[in-house]
Amino acid sequence: MSAAKRPASNSFGSSQMVVKRQKSSADINGRAVAITNGGSRSGALIQAVPRTSGLQAPIMELAGHSGEVFCARFSPSSHQIASGSMDRSILLWRTYGSCENYGQLSGHKGAVLDLHWSRDSSIIFSASADTTLASWDLETGTRIRKHEGHEEIVNCMTASPRGEEMLVSGSDDGCVGIWDTRVKRAIDFIETDFPITAVAVAEAGNELYTGGIDCDILAYDIRKKAVAYRMPGHTDTVTSLSISPDSQSLLSYSHDGLARTWDIRPFAPIDRSLKTFTGAPVGIEKNLVRASWDSKGERVGVGSGDGSVCIWEARTAKLIYKLPGHRGTVNDVRFAPGEEPIIVSGSSDRNLILGELGN
Repeated sequence: MSAAKRPASNSFGSSQMVVKRQKSSADINGRAVAITNGGSRSGALIQAVPRTSGLQAPIMELAGHSGEVFCARFSPSSHQIASGSMDRSILLWRTYGSCENYGQLSGHKGAVLDLHWSRDSSIIFSASADTTLASWDLETGTRIRKHEGHEEIVNCMTASPRGEEMLVSGSDDGCVGIWDTRVKRAIDFIETDFPITAVAVAEAGNELYTGGIDCDILAYDIRKKAVAYRMPGHTDTVTSLSISPDSQSLLSYSHDGLARTWDIRPFAPIDRSLKTFTGAPVGIEKNLVRASWDSKGERVGVGSGDGSVCIWEARTAKLIYKLPGHRGTVNDVRFAPGEEPIIVSGSSDRNLILGELGN
């Protein structure tokens, strides 16, 4: 739950510029390597199935981080990817072509644990083990703002889907922070009894959902700062919460090794549990593994402690893919927001894998 902190870098500052990484034919940091379905790296890819995306190869490995990768996010257009790591950096990648690593954002003093793109793709927001959030201008590569107020590690963050772009964060200090991205200090804090490891915000912006070490998912009325209802069912720390594209369901993942969906409609039954998804063991590291929906709400995906990516059919909870390739816990899995069936995963093996799925 809590990422280990590292000593601050001597180069830390509020105006770190994007570092351009030169590519060469050598196997260096900031590379993308096409790999076969068997997992072996190869310069030439054997095409065994019809292609379903515009990726250069069905599977691309993106290497450049020097520490565990905790989060990976597509931009709203799906043409870029941002990844955050134990190495305290955020790397920026092109989704298509050779998956160029075109920039690096540095300045956090601790591991980067969560990321979010602004709606217009001009800013990246980050949450860190250094107790802060940050806003980064992608045109200049500078950190615009450091958001301070949490007293312990910031495990997770998300943003309001409509209206003014507000950030919501969860921390080991047991507080949920609500932030106006234009100012440094939080607008408000909601105090809870336990460390917060997962947050999500309803489409209408009137409710937020939290998960933590008490195992229950809580729905808060933001205006009243009060618990509206609870969703019990997990038996260990809840590490991920994500709302479906139609805003009807909530996806969760927990250290109990289960992903679950919940009915979050206003007049849902008292027992809001919908489906349980099995097949993704948490692993001995017990990292904050994140789960996500595809753009249509038809599939859900989550990483696994065994180095695989699990993807289920949301309606039936049928496991349709268990994808190998990583050599460590898969901490994050994200579907591209567009029409193409593309996923990106980030792992404790320090790499990302970008790949296409069947239609």
